[in-house]
Amino acid sequence: MRIIWIILQKEFKQIFRTKIMLGIIFVMPLIQLFILANALTFDIKDIKISIINNDKSQMSNQLVNKINASEFFKIVDYPNTTKQAELLMDAGKTDLYIVIPNNFEKDLFREQSAKIQIIVNSIDGTKAGVSFNYLLRILTQFQIDQSSNLGRKITLGLTELPKIIEIKTSNWFNIKQEYKIFMVPGLVGLLLTLIGGFLTGINIVREKEIGTIEQINVSPIRKIQFIIGKLLPFWILGMFELFVAMSIAIWVYEVPFLGSPFVIIVFAGIYLTLVMGIGLLISTISETQQQAMFVTWFFMVVFILLSGFFSPIENMPPIIQKITLFNPLRYFIEMVRLVMLKGSGFADIKFQLEMTIAYSLMINFFAVIMYRKTN
Repeated sequence: MRIIWIILQKEFKQIFRTKIMLGIIFVMPLIQLFILANALTFDIKDIKISIINNDKSQMSNQLVNKINASEFFKIVDYPNTTKQAELLMDAGKTDLYIVIPNNFEKDLFREQSAKIQIIVNSIDGTKAGVSFNYLLRILTQFQIDQSSNLGRKITLGLTELPKIIEIKTSNWFNIKQEYKIFMVPGLVGLLLTLIGGFLTGINIVREKEIGTIEQINVSPIRKIQFIIGKLLPFWILGMFELFVAMSIAIWVYEVPFLGSPFVIIVFAGIYLTLVMGIGLLISTISETQQQAMFVTWFFMVVFILLSGFFSPIENMPPIIQKITLFNPLRYFIEMVRLVMLKGSGFADIKFQLEMTIAYSLMINFFAVIMYRKTN
């Protein structure tokens, strides 16, 4: 234990003397949490819309006002013709436009039905789909409100199913459907992966570059003592980063925490051991810090894209879903979302915990075996 303690003291002194490493440990996580949490969102606001109001009746004006009052849309122009609207769309000044036809109000009173044309710019398919759905909600609500005011059902050319079954929806675990609540827990896993894997990978290689690894190799320090002394400081720093990230998630972004902190602490401790084992494994096959950084970054990109961080794993092709089973970040992100948002316990994350423990034992076994130390 005395030898490990001496190595720990040496490692912490070396870490706090290296400005770049201090920036990676303390500055980078804060930047990611405060910038990425706001930048990585599928929520779309200030959608640019143009409205061709050919009717200019009281009811058509009410519809325009309802669209204008929405937090999602920003009316940029009121063109007189579709040609003018198309020119605006071609110039990128509007994302979609709607055409309210002549006799819009009369048709609603006489025929109890009227049609509205919606043209959407679909270069960005995701934005187009979201924009159309937002507008569809407004039109549906307008249809309901006017039906109530007139005392009879009216339609705006929307397909209507017979009300054999009445459907009521409620959003569990994310009532307001805020994308930050979905993204921030995933960022916690991303930070731990970068701290544990990235820094561990370049730290041991740094010893090779400056030549001190040779002195350690001929010293009476055992291999296991050297590895523990090298990895433990980053494990401690990783747990510290976990505490900071969770505090920011709860107090700044108001992410609900329905589960037990003990579950996340235990899982995070095992997960950090796993990613540090990956870093150790990378360091044994790398000769320079640049090589270690390149290999680590390659795996980080793959881990992030196949973790369910951006899109649900269920939406991926079947073969890719099977590949994600080998991705440790997937299990951490699933765990932290389940515990924080659903209040899950150890019984609910049994699969994720077992897979993480298994991968941790396997990766660290190979990392220790591959690291060679000559006495």
